[in-house]
Amino acid sequence: MPRRTATMLASTLMLIALLCAGVLIPVPYAEMSPGPTVNTLGDHDGEPVLQISGRRTYATSGNLNMTTVRVTSADYRMNLVEAVYGWLAHDTKVVPHDTLYPDGKTEEQSTQENAEEFSQSQESAKVAALKELKVPVTSWVIVSTVVKGSPAEGRLHAGDVIKAVDGTAVKQPGDVAKLVTRHKPGEKVVFTIVPAKEQAAAEKAHKAATVTQEVTVTTAASADSGQKRAIVGISAGTDHTFPFTVDIKLADVGGPSAGLMFALGIYDKLTPGSLTGGKFVAGTGTIDDDGKVGPIGGIELKTVGARSQGAQYFLTPADNCAAAAKDTPSGLRLVKVNTIDDALGALKDIRGGDTAALPSCTK
Repeated sequence: MPRRTATMLASTLMLIALLCAGVLIPVPYAEMSPGPTVNTLGDHDGEPVLQISGRRTYATSGNLNMTTVRVTSADYRMNLVEAVYGWLAHDTKVVPHDTLYPDGKTEEQSTQENAEEFSQSQESAKVAALKELKVPVTSWVIVSTVVKGSPAEGRLHAGDVIKAVDGTAVKQPGDVAKLVTRHKPGEKVVFTIVPAKEQAAAEKAHKAATVTQEVTVTTAASADSGQKRAIVGISAGTDHTFPFTVDIKLADVGGPSAGLMFALGIYDKLTPGSLTGGKFVAGTGTIDDDGKVGPIGGIELKTVGARSQGAQYFLTPADNCAAAAKDTPSGLRLVKVNTIDDALGALKDIRGGDTAALPSCTK
């Protein structure tokens, strides 16, 4: 066999071997890519995303699209060829597997966590929108979760309303931990609560709950390194009563990043006229009860997904602006927002065509 032919054959076989190895060798990475965008003013899977009853609503136009990111599953094992392709592609992002699933988190655990965050973002979106409209919202502190095997298990339950700790009134979720940690591990702490069942019955009857009870829990030591804190094994959260019904119907979506766009959609449906003036606006960002907008992950992929669907403007959390501005899709204008007020002001300029002074994102 001629030397040249032998060399070419050997090179070809080596290339084939390398490709086979690349396909077979798993690497510790995961992939993110643009996910679906959904118009919060429109329908999804045949029903309105925002369903409001008990309050007058108004016709809307244009788009206020929330955006998402697709990620590979926790048990998916990417090979070397896929990783290289992902690194080279414009519309995907390859990240260490532990970035998406830290500490060996399973797919089920991640899904549950995302569902809880999504539910909380919906609540905060409702509160922020109604506060902006000066609609009264009643709020209270609740037991959000109870850790299995903790001192509180069987004594406190998710949904219990925490009125006081050791006789001191509780006004914010953070008050609970502060009052508990005044104790030393092994000491008793007294919770004044409205049991979850009593609270649910009162809400159903549109009355204030009047039945309270005292529950004593013996504290345990935290598992932290260093000085041990007194804990009871609960996390506190906030629940709300709204003067009318706002339902958000959107399945197979998780995480907190749609909060801003839900809040704007609710505001738009409850006010005359159109917030967008018929324009296609997309965006992202967490939102808290006071209307503050927070950063999210995967901003570069969300802008790609939004522009591919026709978005002209993208409401961008201020803390994400620098990353988003590094590679903004052509034809998409990034608008920096810190609060729901910022977003409403920007939308006023957009629908009025006065966009020269819109706050922009810079690198």
